[in-house]
Amino acid sequence: DSEVSFEEVLRQKQKPLKFSKHATQRLSQRNINLSDEQNIRLTNGVTEAEKKGVNESLVLVDNLAFIVNVPNKTVVTAMDQEETNANVFTNIDGAVIM
Repeated sequence: DSEVSFEEVLRQKQKPLKFSKHATQRLSQRNINLSDEQNIRLTNGVTEAEKKGVNESLVLVDNLAFIVNVPNKTVVTAMDQEETNANVFTNIDGAVIM
């Protein structure tokens, strides 16, 4: 009879975060490599946005910005700090800073 932690049960229930083809291309073009810790924070940010009823969220993790379709748990695009300094974010209804 092995015990399973609450965190493990929650992780199994959570739909994993997906990256759209566009977001995957952006990560590659911009040489952005997410650490495991950053990926966890991004996922937690999406969870927080979901709790607040956000549909399209800007999630900031360190110097990286992600636009995420929250209901589908899909990262739509990714930017680094150089690009975010000059950008205006449109079509979002929430932002999470992790």
